[in-house]
Order: sequence, then C-alpha cells, then structure tokens
Amino acid sequence: MTRAIRIHEYGGPESLRWEKVDVRSLRPGEVRLRHTAIGLNYVEVLQRTGEIPVRLPFIPGNEGAGVVEKIGPEVEGVSVGDRVAYAPVSGSYCEERVISADRLVSLPGNIDDRTAAAMMLQGMTAQYLLRQIHHVAAGDVVLVHAAAGGVGLFLCQWAAALGAVVIGTAFTDVKAEVAKANGCLHVINYSRQDVVAEVRRLTDGRMVDVVYDAVGKDTFVRSLDSLRPRGHIVSYGNSSGPIPPFDLALLGQKGSISLTRGTLATFTRAREGLLGCAKDLFEIVGSGAVKVHLRQFFPLSNAAEAHRSLEARETIGSSILLP
Repeated sequence: MTRAIRIHEYGGPESLRWEKVDVRSLRPGEVRLRHTAIGLNYVEVLQRTGEIPVRLPFIPGNEGAGVVEKIGPEVEGVSVGDRVAYAPVSGSYCEERVISADRLVSLPGNIDDRTAAAMMLQGMTAQYLLRQIHHVAAGDVVLVHAAAGGVGLFLCQWAAALGAVVIGTAFTDVKAEVAKANGCLHVINYSRQDVVAEVRRLTDGRMVDVVYDAVGKDTFVRSLDSLRPRGHIVSYGNSSGPIPPFDLALLGQKGSISLTRGTLATFTRAREGLLGCAKDLFEIVGSGAVKVHLRQFFPLSNAAEAHRSLEARETIGSSILLP
C-alpha cells in the first residue's frame, strides 16, 4: 500500500482526495519508484475540472523524481538505488508508483531531486518549443506570454541565451519584475497595457518572429496581431480556455502566419527523443544559463492548496509537492 491523491469526480480543489491505494506487482520492463518530489503543473487543474477528460478514478500528476526501490524482469539501464526523474507520465501524485523503466532518466550529480521534479516537464517543454518546433536563433524577436510562469521562465532564459530578443507578458508588476530578471529585455503588463501596441512600439513596427502562447483564448488574437508576416504562433496550453474555432483563412489574411500546437508527449514518445530532450535541458541548466526557479513547496497531502494557488495566479516559477 501507498498513499496518493485521487480524483473520483470532476470539480474544484476539494475533489483531490488523500487516500491509501495499492501498488500493483511489477511487470517486465517496470520498476517501483519512491517519490522524493513531484512536479505541479497547470495541466493537472484542467484534468481535475474535466476540461481534459480522464478516466475516473484518477491519480493526477505528470512528473516526478525519486529513487528506484525495486526492479522487475527485463529491466536494463536502471538499478535499485538509482536517482531518476520522468515526464510526462501520468499518475505522479503518490508516494510510490510502478513505472516503465524506459520512461526514466538518470539524474546527474549536479541536479538534486527537488530541482529535477520542478524542471522535467517545464524544462523539456521549453526545449522542444525552442529547439524543435521553432528553432530560435540569435537576433530573433520572441514574445512569451505568461513569462513569469513555470514554462515561461525557462523559455525566456533559454531564448535569451540563444541570442534572441525576448518580450514577455505578465499580469502583475511583481511578475513583470521576475520576468525581466530572467531573460526578458521588455515586459508588458497586460492588465493595464495594450500588448499589440507595445509590441509595435518596442519593435519599431517590425513585430515579432514567434509567439509562445500557453494562455489560449484570452491571448490568441493578440498573438496573431503581434506577429510579422510569415511569423509563427506556437500554442502549448489553454490556461484561459480553449482557442475558439476560427476560419483558417485568417492566418493568410494576417500575413501567411503559421500555427503549431505541440505536446511534450509527442516529442518524447521515442526513447531517443526523451533522452535527447533531457540531455539538452541538463546541459543548459548545468551551464548556469538557465536557472530553475523553485519557489513554492506544498505537502502532497495538501495538493488542494497547491491547486488553489495555481488557479489564483499566486505562484511564480515552479512549484513542487513533497510526499
């Protein structure tokens, strides 16, 4: 037996229940993992509310770090006692779990467990957004919505390290200051500034090469209008709700805009993709060019409080749950 957060019905944070659950026996290729830290991400709010449907009852969570406690048959490359991390694999809001060994990444000595749990999903997301979906190069002008959020801070620092000019958006002056201290040359406070007008002013009318948008419904039109002709919107989240249906011809009318919707699962489905993504992340963090901003810690048993803080936009950077 172990303890876990489970969802039996869609709803508010109160639907997150702290329960005892069985840990099943190991199958070939699997290990038993004891979590030392678990990542917190907005996608788990969407799963809890049913905006992203899941089969109930459901253990939320998509990333974690810990120690291998037991290995099953036909496991290679992983030993009992190894420090490992993973993302994106559902079911991480638990003390212990069974997981396929080929989804695990060994942690280097300079990355501690809590940092790993805070960086795997968000950091590897930034990797595929910046290095695979759209190859950011020196001199590019990049707009990052929710720049002080978990993925946002990875994107801003990493893009700046690549030589891009980074413009961020933030909801409060405090978050704007955080973003400016982490790679953003300019930050637009969208609670009181017109994003498109500010982008036009800051770029002398050139507009931006690429927009990274995890907000969705509330920012999509602004994203379109902030791009130069043949610019690129990269959508990777819907924190304000899904983008409403629109006529695809609009992309042509706005200047032959390209639009991509990415998921980390696609880019890490193959083992070599996962290892390559993680290696790139470990190297950029190890170099000091990208810092992991782990600012909020919550007991796993009180995941409801963590979700309330996340939904109220009270968090900055990364948050983790501690078993």
